[in-house]
Amino acid sequence: MGNKKFNIGVLIVAMSLATAWAIRGQFGHEQGAAWAGAIGGLALVVVSQRKDWYSKMVLISLASSIGWGAGGMISYGVVVGYGKADNFINAFYGLSMLFVIGALFGLLGGGLVGMVLESTKKNRVNWGALISEMVAGALLTYFFLIEQIGFKMTPPRSEAWALILGAGLAMLFHMARTKRNSAIRVAVISALGGGFGFGFGNFLQVVGNVFEVPFNMWNVMEYSIGFFGGSGMAYGVFSSKWPLDEKAEPKRWVNRIALFVLIVFIPLIVFRESLAYGHILSRLGDISNVEHITFLSTTAAAIVLSFKAIFLILKLKDGNYAKKDVTLFLFVYFSAYALMSYIVTGLFAGEMGLNHHLYVLNIILVYVLLHKGKIELPNNVSQTINTKKWFLCLLAILVTLALLSLIAISLHGELPGSHNRFE
Repeated sequence: MGNKKFNIGVLIVAMSLATAWAIRGQFGHEQGAAWAGAIGGLALVVVSQRKDWYSKMVLISLASSIGWGAGGMISYGVVVGYGKADNFINAFYGLSMLFVIGALFGLLGGGLVGMVLESTKKNRVNWGALISEMVAGALLTYFFLIEQIGFKMTPPRSEAWALILGAGLAMLFHMARTKRNSAIRVAVISALGGGFGFGFGNFLQVVGNVFEVPFNMWNVMEYSIGFFGGSGMAYGVFSSKWPLDEKAEPKRWVNRIALFVLIVFIPLIVFRESLAYGHILSRLGDISNVEHITFLSTTAAAIVLSFKAIFLILKLKDGNYAKKDVTLFLFVYFSAYALMSYIVTGLFAGEMGLNHHLYVLNIILVYVLLHKGKIELPNNVSQTINTKKWFLCLLAILVTLALLSLIAISLHGELPGSHNRFE
């Protein structure tokens, strides 16, 4: 029974990040991924039953936001096209490279969350050193792999994946050097989950396209990386041993800056890049009364985001948080993101896709599971670095992706949007 209750906690985090990541499909780039990552971090805290983590919820959410959001700079449109190829070598290359890309999302997302959980008053993380090492690692890896060797994953698109790889490797080295074993566990397990989710999601997208499923199959792929990446992050956190931080409440100015970034800065960038008048006008295309509908959409988005920011600032300004505060933050932030998705795709023009209604259903299910499900976390937690087990998991994932590639190419000939990396 305890195992099932533990699974409910993982499921809540997985569904939260999956739904937010699917919503992110309407916005894209770093800012969309950052909002989704923040939601995953809040879901993690709300099911953790750790009072010391409630006090740090803003910092944990921000770490998840930055980690998952940084991967948003990676270009993967061409790689998805490789996964649609009608021959094994290119299809497997597509799925395996999507595994790498998804793993990089999870590596930073889970790793930075783990570092915040590891940081206590008695054993603080040296954030200045960590960030400096990650920036240096990113630049050196990009220069060495891309500029010197010329190892390119997505030509002629951006090769920013190498920056994230370098930052992630530097982060792992810092963790190992400072003996942050639990953070390493979360980073690696999140990476395995996110990587499998992206590769498997591409397979689902191909199958859906072949059988002409009347649904947004890009959203299915996005939901998949969020679900498996969220599962990996949650499992990594809940199965690891963490120090108890008796005085966990961060300094007020730190908390307020982090809160500002989450509820003002990130939504403002999303608004600027996706919800401003010009963006919505071009997105709605040639419909009747488009200027009026665009004005309504932009105005409504601005009002909702302003109200959300003012409401959360007033509710969360004190910094002494309980579970009800985390829950409030999660669902207000989550609901605002879903509403932005409705607006940007044409709510005021009468356009409401099935995928948007499913976002709402997922949010409702998360709420029900959180309030009706009995969540228990495992007692047998660990700090063990089991590299052999992780290698076997990696091998099993690659074999699975190879089998999925064989199945995919047996189902179709040449698909629209397919690419060949190798002739």
